[in-house]
Amino acid sequence: MTAHHSSGPALITGARDAELNERLNAELIAFNAAATGSADRDMFSVKVTDEAGELIGGLAAWTWGGLCGIELMWVREDDRKDGWGSRILHAAEAEAQRRGCDRVAVSSFTFQAPDFYQGHGYVETGRTLGFPGGHADVHMFKPLTSELTATDEA
Repeated sequence: MTAHHSSGPALITGARDAELNERLNAELIAFNAAATGSADRDMFSVKVTDEAGELIGGLAAWTWGGLCGIELMWVREDDRKDGWGSRILHAAEAEAQRRGCDRVAVSSFTFQAPDFYQGHGYVETGRTLGFPGGHADVHMFKPLTSELTATDEA
């Protein structure tokens, strides 16, 4: 840890600080709610287990102001051919709609699953370059209602 201060405020650089992360998250949620008038932020998950209780796959997402954001999605490699990814994604989209969302956003590294999402109607809206191995983070969007199109939000 490195600390820089004199008699005033202290600037501290160090390892991940869980307490700081919690505080930053709370402060940003409050700021965002005040700026947008939308404070309905929530989270949900979709989980699939096998007969032995072992994880086949799952998804973690958040909802806020009619938008669902997929944070994490993973399916065990030997179960990917069985369509679990599609079933998990469809279940998440249905849950998002049940919670009042009309759109979904997700990002996936180029070495992960952008083709999977695009095959399910997601449209690329941008990329963040500079990831190891020459890869990029592909940002995608999908409307969940026929009244909204990807170009309306992009």
